[in-house]
Amino acid sequence: MTILVKILQFVMSLSILVIIHELGHFFLARLFKTRVEKFYLFFDPWFSLFKIRRGETEYGVGWLPLGGYVKISGMIDESMDREQMKQPPQPYEFRSKTSWQRLLIMTGGVIFNFVSAMLIYVMVLYAWGETYLPTANVKYGIVTDSVGYAIGLRNGDKILSVDNQYVENFMQITPDIVLNNRKTIQVDRDGQKISIEIPREYVPKMLKGKGQITYRIPFQTMVIKSFEKSSPAKESGVLTGDEVISLDSIKFAYADEFQRYLQENKTRPVVLNLIRDGKMENIAVTPTSAGMLGIGYTGKPLDQIFDLKTIRYGFFQSIPAGIDKGFKTVGDYLKQFKLLFSKHTKAYESLGGFITIGKIFPGVWDWQSFWNLTAFLSIILAVMNILPIPALDGGHVMFLLFEVITGRKPSDKFLEYAQIAGMILLLSLLVFANGNDILRLFRK
Repeated sequence: MTILVKILQFVMSLSILVIIHELGHFFLARLFKTRVEKFYLFFDPWFSLFKIRRGETEYGVGWLPLGGYVKISGMIDESMDREQMKQPPQPYEFRSKTSWQRLLIMTGGVIFNFVSAMLIYVMVLYAWGETYLPTANVKYGIVTDSVGYAIGLRNGDKILSVDNQYVENFMQITPDIVLNNRKTIQVDRDGQKISIEIPREYVPKMLKGKGQITYRIPFQTMVIKSFEKSSPAKESGVLTGDEVISLDSIKFAYADEFQRYLQENKTRPVVLNLIRDGKMENIAVTPTSAGMLGIGYTGKPLDQIFDLKTIRYGFFQSIPAGIDKGFKTVGDYLKQFKLLFSKHTKAYESLGGFITIGKIFPGVWDWQSFWNLTAFLSIILAVMNILPIPALDGGHVMFLLFEVITGRKPSDKFLEYAQIAGMILLLSLLVFANGNDILRLFRK
């Protein structure tokens, strides 16, 4: 059910953003009296799931969910309609419009995606405000892994600053280190201030999910709610509703101590001390090779453990705040994109496709998360489409700017070959990104 909810959210978000993007092209094309022959959600090679004609435009839904398109008369696009381009230009065609009109038509999708992201952020801030965990309120300190330990961090450290700059939102500490090339972390360890240097090789490991810095929480009684497919606990006789209170009669102060004990003793049976129907039970379980019990359990929500901070916005306050958040998100994403071309970070190894994107949605339907993620994906779609790659909007813009600057228009034959080259490149990137997803599934 969790996977289904994630898929539904992803498909719904993608559909909304594709329609908004193509609506940008459609609106600008119609504004300049350019004929739009097709407006499709998803692609329709060979057949479509649904189509209807209104006026000169056919509206439809394709079966291949890799985006969408509008087919504009007199334009070399993914339809590769060579026959139309052999005919004399008509007044209603794209190629008959002035260069600045064509430029606006081609940037319409990107503009609509940027604007829609800002509007969504405004809506979210007005409806729900902004809730976050202040770094100063992470009262139990942090938790990290062996990679974090290697650079000098310790479980229980309280982060004071990064490069001697206080980071208000605790969850922004890791992105701040990665995106802004931070050099040091200042922590409070048992009342003593320590400055820890961030080595160059730490960031590539963080991008692969290692060395992460998260908040430490107290150990709580674990009420078993579900089991994994391969569950040593279930095989040993643990039941849903059982309450795990300790291991080998050892009481743990923090949740990470419980997990570390499992990791250190994964080669032998450990005794789960639990309560079942009000009575104590002791069940021996041998953890998996990864030191897991294969259980799902409930714990206290974050707001019952920490003092979260919520900022509320009135309608007029939400407008500048939403726009500011939109521009900050654009800036952060551009920094992330820059990492892809760095040999040092090897961020391209972490590049993902549809599975990676789908995983960022929560396993339960949450409208606030849905709209925040939709706004973020809208910005990603805008940035990716404006890249100067033939077959993307940015490729058309690149050739139009060349025409504006030089006064020379590239030939239709050149644009046709460029479109083919761009489509091959995009297909290769699509295969690479989704191939990374598949490889990561097999490596688990």
